[in-house]
Amino acid sequence: MAKGHRSQIKRERNAQKDTRPSAKLSYARVSVQKACFVLDAIRGKDVDTALGIVMYNPRYASTLIEKLLKSAIANAEVNNGMNRSNLYVAECYANKGPTMKRIRPRAQGRAYRIEKRMSHITIVLDEK
Repeated sequence: MAKGHRSQIKRERNAQKDTRPSAKLSYARVSVQKACFVLDAIRGKDVDTALGIVMYNPRYASTLIEKLLKSAIANAEVNNGMNRSNLYVAECYANKGPTMKRIRPRAQGRAYRIEKRMSHITIVLDEK
C-alpha cells in the first residue's frame, strides 16, 4: 500500500504523467486487428508522411485514424506549442474494447453468434 497523504500520492502520480501530445478514440467500430494494419504503416513516420499514407489507404480504419492523427497534430500545436514540421508518430496502438454480441438465425433452428468488435485507438506524437 502506498505511503503518504492522498494529495501527496496524487501529486507524485501527476508528476510521472506523460506530457507528449496525444489523441484517443474510444469505442471505434473497427476490430483491433484491422486497425493495426493501418497503425503499423504509420508508426515512427513524420506526421506529413503519416497523413499521406492514411489519406490514400483504402481501409475503413484509415478514415478514423486520419481524423485522430489530425486531432493529435492540433493538440501538439495548440496545447504544447510544438512545430508541425518536427513532429513524428512516437506511439500508436489499438486496445480491445467491448464486443457487441448479436444472434443470427441458422438452419434447423440453430443460432449463430456474431461478434461486432470495438477498439480504443491511441496516437502519441513527439518532436525530433
